[in-house]
Amino acid sequence: MSKLLIICFALIGTPLFIVIAALALVSFAAVDIDPSVVIIEMTRLGDTPLLVSLPLFIFAGTLLSESGAPGRILTVSRLLLGWLPGGLAVVSLIVCAVFTAFTGASGVTIFALGGLLLPALIADGYRERFSLGLITSSGSLGLLFPPSLPLILYGVVSETRIDHLFLAGLLPGLLMLLLLCGYAIASGAAITGGSTAIPWREAGRVLRETIWELPLPVIILGGIYGGFLVVGEAAAVTALYVLIVEVFIYRDIALSRVPAIMGRSMMLFGGIMVILAASMASTNFLIDQQVPSRLFAFINAYIDNKYTFLLLLNIFLLIVGSILDIFSALVLVVPLILPIAAGYDVSPLHLGIIFLTNLQIGYCTPPVGLNLFLASYRFKRPVVELYRATLPFLGLLLLTLLLITYFPWLSLILVDRLG
Repeated sequence: MSKLLIICFALIGTPLFIVIAALALVSFAAVDIDPSVVIIEMTRLGDTPLLVSLPLFIFAGTLLSESGAPGRILTVSRLLLGWLPGGLAVVSLIVCAVFTAFTGASGVTIFALGGLLLPALIADGYRERFSLGLITSSGSLGLLFPPSLPLILYGVVSETRIDHLFLAGLLPGLLMLLLLCGYAIASGAAITGGSTAIPWREAGRVLRETIWELPLPVIILGGIYGGFLVVGEAAAVTALYVLIVEVFIYRDIALSRVPAIMGRSMMLFGGIMVILAASMASTNFLIDQQVPSRLFAFINAYIDNKYTFLLLLNIFLLIVGSILDIFSALVLVVPLILPIAAGYDVSPLHLGIIFLTNLQIGYCTPPVGLNLFLASYRFKRPVVELYRATLPFLGLLLLTLLLITYFPWLSLILVDRLG
């Protein structure tokens, strides 16, 4: 009866963490285990060393989204790549990927960059449908690149090394970006509009304007893989560096606004933290009752092939990604799937990249992908129009997903060589 009541609360919109925590409490009580174990599991989460990197990277990403960084990144990208056929489309993809890698939220990317990119693409001769599809699809394109927040969260939930996850995501992320850029170049070759390149005589000015933001990837990757910083320290250095650059050097953000920005970023982290804590308690109940092993035995009775399992997993995750936000999907689904995937000899690193690729694609998968509705609201277009606009990009993303799924070396080779 109590579980039925909790389901009813979920259907009327009760916050997710309350539903998950209540289920954990009721489930432990039903098998005569002291419900205080739920609180113990929640407090244990606070001792996770990797967790400290999340709020720091969230804060750095929020500062970047509130500053003039999107415009400066777009300018320097046009300087370097604007000469290509389809140069502005390629620039748009790269800028969205870089920005999403730091902010970790596709909604931020669409709202921060959409107003800059859509008019520029249309003015350069691109069809409106192509431009809308490109921006909507690339709103979550950078989730496989460090310091992606979902990558860090997957590492925390699955107890996988985050520096290895950063390496594992590089080649799959680049493959996805290259396929989309190839399509953009092919589309741009037929356009007769003016060049989007910035004249090289302007190079000095452009580089001076962006000189403080360009070192950010070097600080993160060089610090971690050069052996100078662990992930938590890299997050602290990044947050401090972004704060100094955006507040005191560029002065895009007034010092008086910093507490409010910090408050918003910590609210996002708090939401993730509470859901994660409640989910860990529920996960431990499932493990205690041997639910994953029983589920694996049931699935294995019908599916004895690793590749068939991966195909069905992709279908399941695409549905999950189109319904849930990526943070909720990770904390709810990863603990359940991880032991099942291990039974099929799927590496946790490879599984993590498959997870994030699916959830990233789910953002722009009809009928309820989050990016579709965010873009519809941002650009004042019917959501059905966004469905049609994203189809070519969605096809390329699904092709990349198949390559990532069935060629695991794409995710593992850099870890094997450098990890």
